[in-house]
Amino acid sequence: MLARLGIEGASRRRPALLRAARGLAPVLLALLLALAPHDPTSGAARAEPLAIHYLERRVERPTPLNNEDPVPEDEGLKGAELGLRDSNATGRFVALSFHLDSRVVGLDEDMREAFRALGPRPRFVVVNAPAEDVLALADLPEARDTLFLNVGAPDTRLREADCRPRLLHVLPSRAMLADALAQFLAFKRWTRILLLSGPDPADALYAEALRRAARKFGLRIVAETRFDPQGGDTRDTALREFVLPTRGAEHDVVAVADEAGAFGANLVYNTASPRPVVGTQGLSPAAWGRPVEAWAAVQLQSRFRRLAGRSMRPIDYAGWLAVHALGEAAVQARSTDADTVATLVRSLTFEIGGFKGRPLSFRAWDGQLRQPVFLLWPGAVTATAPIEGFLHHRTELDTLGADEPESACRAFRRPA
Repeated sequence: MLARLGIEGASRRRPALLRAARGLAPVLLALLLALAPHDPTSGAARAEPLAIHYLERRVERPTPLNNEDPVPEDEGLKGAELGLRDSNATGRFVALSFHLDSRVVGLDEDMREAFRALGPRPRFVVVNAPAEDVLALADLPEARDTLFLNVGAPDTRLREADCRPRLLHVLPSRAMLADALAQFLAFKRWTRILLLSGPDPADALYAEALRRAARKFGLRIVAETRFDPQGGDTRDTALREFVLPTRGAEHDVVAVADEAGAFGANLVYNTASPRPVVGTQGLSPAAWGRPVEAWAAVQLQSRFRRLAGRSMRPIDYAGWLAVHALGEAAVQARSTDADTVATLVRSLTFEIGGFKGRPLSFRAWDGQLRQPVFLLWPGAVTATAPIEGFLHHRTELDTLGADEPESACRAFRRPA
């Protein structure tokens, strides 16, 4: 439970020096390994490579507005490939290696058959697919020994009523993203929100996450409107188009739920009143983004750009982090035995570095990776949540998303 949903004095804040030391620990470890003389062929024989599978559903990509870069076809996969490179670079110092098998499933193909084609008893599968595919895979009888790592579905229900015991979530949920944004708004005392939603089902899910976060952090949705861009082109009509849907009760910000990017970018500076735009466009919560540089993140950004020829996106980051987590568990255990790695990844003591300034770990009650969330606009990182002052008895990271007492997930509960 939260110790207090509010801003506390400096006397109760965690010292910045401690955070810096913990955040730099993965970087310092990698540096020490690189400098230490070591012969990976000495001692015990080299273990068999740890097999990791990457399974993706090809989805229709929305047409970008305003000549923006399209969503890359290899989003997620390139992150997993970089995770493999990094894991092998670290693993060679302890005579461990890793192998990645990647498969992309077409729009009309059966995801379950694609899983069966991976071979007998695949133990680790990184999944970049919609929620329905993720659940279909997790419910397969032949997948009872498989640990799935979700990097593409932000649906909160996968962490709550539809959670599964062998399903971990590397990508933040919509609830985590909305909570990060709500903390920032509460800190700024921008407490009155006008909510504008698009017509897609994903927009409705994002809007519901914002409503939930507003209740949690003491904000108010003072008005709600819907906007359907079909039949028009907001690039030509934005100056007039958004006046009516953003006119209403007095508000501090306009929150937009437009996950497909069908109109949200053109909403900025075209609201009826001069108010900030936040949500899926404007100031947006995200697991990763191009402006992220602190905590040695610039190293990860540079390695990814050399590999992919583009900037790292949130699903790329999740793909990298999923493979990195498996590799880190194997290195910590000094073993590529699948049972040993799976047990360690799911244990309460397992932590990994993610270039976010603090160790990351999987929650025991819903399988979600607890992690900071950035508040971004295209030019910079505005803030990082959890915002200082929002306290928790375990870790402030658990102020983002469903905490254990409020979680609807039952699959991870141990019998009494």
